[in-house]
Amino acid sequence: MEGRSPTQPSIAKAREYVKRRFAESGLTPLGSVFEQPFEIKRRGGIGTTTGINYVGLIKGSKFPEKHIVITAHYDHVGIRDGKIYNGADDNASGTSALFALASYFKKNHPDHSLIFVAFDAEEMGLQGARHFVGSLPVPKESILLNVNMDMLSRNDKGELYAAGTFHYPHLRPALEKAQKKAKVKLLIGHDDPKLGRDDWTNQSDHGAFNAAKIPFIYFGVEDHADYHRPTDDFANIQPEFYVGAVETVIEAVKELDKAKIK
Repeated sequence: MEGRSPTQPSIAKAREYVKRRFAESGLTPLGSVFEQPFEIKRRGGIGTTTGINYVGLIKGSKFPEKHIVITAHYDHVGIRDGKIYNGADDNASGTSALFALASYFKKNHPDHSLIFVAFDAEEMGLQGARHFVGSLPVPKESILLNVNMDMLSRNDKGELYAAGTFHYPHLRPALEKAQKKAKVKLLIGHDDPKLGRDDWTNQSDHGAFNAAKIPFIYFGVEDHADYHRPTDDFANIQPEFYVGAVETVIEAVKELDKAKIK
């Protein structure tokens, strides 16, 4: 899809795909439609364009007025110097995982309501996430946490990281339970400010939630040789690891959903 840049006409095809998969996964709109349009500010302050977040809901069976927001960004950087940056790992992998989690929890009803959001314009400064957090469709106090997924589909060491418990230690027990059932090596970390660039606290859309003091857990892999390169292609995905990573995130969300989080 030509790298899914929100500044190019080809983004329309990606958006239609996300909308269709939201419906096929069993999500219902949180409102009258899935779309949440917003204004994207172009870099350098020259002009604007329209971005679209997609927002869907699965109602909780026990605590429907409390929410866990599950997110991934569907955009990427587009075409540069005539080369397509497909962004298979970054972040088609997280977007596809979003559909998988929606399908799973539609069939296995959660205790709390789950809001699923596919963000636009993450690569342009978390603009979709910032808009969503700034115009929440539910009361802020009803949101227990954000679970964000960005790059899940390849790691040569078989490692998936969960970041966020340095800031929100009350979430750690649920992750430790998930570690025991994890289908890949689930590590907790990359969230200590002393780590400098290795601190992932603000590296993806969960940064907008953290800025609003909404707890988060971010699932992702460490950078690989194809990160933000034209070679981040489907051929370099590691299918066995990817499936295990998505199953691990499902286990984590199940534990977080069961936990007594306030």
